[in-house]
Amino acid sequence: MLQGECAIIWTMTSTTPPEPVTAENGRIKVWYRFVPREGWLPHDTEGLWATRLSCDTARVENAPFLQDGVAEGEIVRFVTDADGLHWAKERVEASGNCTIRVLPVPSGPLGRSARAVHELLSPFGLGGEVFSEEFPLVAFTVPADADFGGLKALLVRGQEDGWWHFEVACATDAWRDG
Repeated sequence: MLQGECAIIWTMTSTTPPEPVTAENGRIKVWYRFVPREGWLPHDTEGLWATRLSCDTARVENAPFLQDGVAEGEIVRFVTDADGLHWAKERVEASGNCTIRVLPVPSGPLGRSARAVHELLSPFGLGGEVFSEEFPLVAFTVPADADFGGLKALLVRGQEDGWWHFEVACATDAWRDG
């Protein structure tokens, strides 16, 4: 049963409901449901890649663009619905990582360049993904051992100087204290 369930994963586009695709690497999508924010992307679900660990747990493998309160590396419990979608229920184990999102200001010194954002934040060892070329939102995973104080100072300075807007989507006590 577990092997058969791992043979299908689901993906989402902005205009259609999740649809099945063949899994070749054994990863699944764990889905989160939330209330869309006013003035933000018009989605009410987000699927995160995850490595299945058991029939109802998986380790999140990417940073979320929309879902708050989860970071790459965390182990989550999920339930599988009749359509085969795996819906997140709770965090089982925290990773110690944080999630930040950075959106360059189009009229600022970086323009719409997600690459420039990556370059400025590269000294902190962050991994990140870009939402799209049209909407260059970068979701970063901040490792548990990063220089939180230095990173926070750069994020604030960049926002004050008109480089970007940022938000902390998943913080740890170490982040809050750093």
